[in-house]
Amino acid sequence: MTQRATRALAHLGEVDPALAILSLWCRHRDGLHTRTDGDTITYGAGFDTLGLPEQVGLAAHHILHVALRHSTRQSALAERLGDAFNPTLYGLAADAIINETLILAGHALPRPALTLNDLLAIAGIPAKSPIAALQEWDADRLAMALHTDQTRAKRLSDWGKTRGYAPDLGADRGGTANDTGQTPADWRNQLLRAIAAGRKAGSGIGKLGAILADLAPDQTPWEVHLRGLLNSALVDRPSPSWRRPSGAWVARMAHATQTNTPTPVFEPGRQRSDHRPRIVIGVDTSSSILPQTLRLLVAEAHTIARRTGAEAHLLAFDETVFSQTRLDQTGWANLQTGHIPTNTWRTGGGTDYADLFTQAAKLHPSIAIILTDLDAALPPAPGFAVIWAVPNAVPNAVPPPAYGRVLRVADGQIPD
Repeated sequence: MTQRATRALAHLGEVDPALAILSLWCRHRDGLHTRTDGDTITYGAGFDTLGLPEQVGLAAHHILHVALRHSTRQSALAERLGDAFNPTLYGLAADAIINETLILAGHALPRPALTLNDLLAIAGIPAKSPIAALQEWDADRLAMALHTDQTRAKRLSDWGKTRGYAPDLGADRGGTANDTGQTPADWRNQLLRAIAAGRKAGSGIGKLGAILADLAPDQTPWEVHLRGLLNSALVDRPSPSWRRPSGAWVARMAHATQTNTPTPVFEPGRQRSDHRPRIVIGVDTSSSILPQTLRLLVAEAHTIARRTGAEAHLLAFDETVFSQTRLDQTGWANLQTGHIPTNTWRTGGGTDYADLFTQAAKLHPSIAIILTDLDAALPPAPGFAVIWAVPNAVPNAVPPPAYGRVLRVADGQIPD
């Protein structure tokens, strides 16, 4: 148990019942630095030098890191983005959301403290007000948006240093159940109970809890949905074959011969297809597709292709298909390392799916993934399965396609 934060945690119960309840589910320890690791908060030597209001605010900051499972979610996003992940950007997003929440709830924080409204302004992301920003952005979506532009990422990192940002969020070493043994569902229930208690008291974050998008981030990344759809389309399911009898029929036939009884009706056996499955990835270059989204989509398709032995083809198109690449082992590597020059693809102009479907049909694919904004008339349904991978920014006025599955993919999309 901590000695440094005892007074602050005791005072927290007087000013913010919701956070006081949540603090009971955290581990509090003294250490070299003030930071959060999984469910454990350590309080460094500098914590003692702060005034009581700032101590309470800083303790509240880290309690929210734990309650919102930022360590676990940071690790999950790092796994999604791989080498492209920047922990500073996730730390800035999580800190900004928490600080804005605490300031609106009436807490004091050590200065200078970065806030969500300031972060969005520096990033060039529109926000109507602090409350509107908290309603719209959770830490994962905001971090994804900050990862989409390297120039912006560098600017934000430099700005964070001027606002006193220092990494205070460690990796979650506990997996789905952290140091205290609490699962994500447990924390969700504790949050709801704590917010309800704070709302009754009319003080602290209980006044704001219902508006926080970070309370209920998307639970399943779109890549996981894509993985399931590809697996379903490419799995090799044995089909009936009249060229061979079923094992049950052979047994019944033998029994009929031995017992001199009527010959049973023939039953076909089942055999696996000798056709190699194929994936077509169609990229609409006239759409505002994030390079990060394309990279994540390609990574998932590559994993499934490797597992199933599927052959893959990348078709870049606008009104016609202007680039076609077979993604063998070298092709996958070239695409992921930039040797297929996607930055030289022609952009802008209109979109027409007719030539894409014509060229795709020549490849006899099992499934086609089309990365597009759906801003064009659709041709008749093709003779293969289709996944429409579309950004979140598709206008509501665009009607849903009459065939295929729609998958919203760009969770880092910045709204207009």
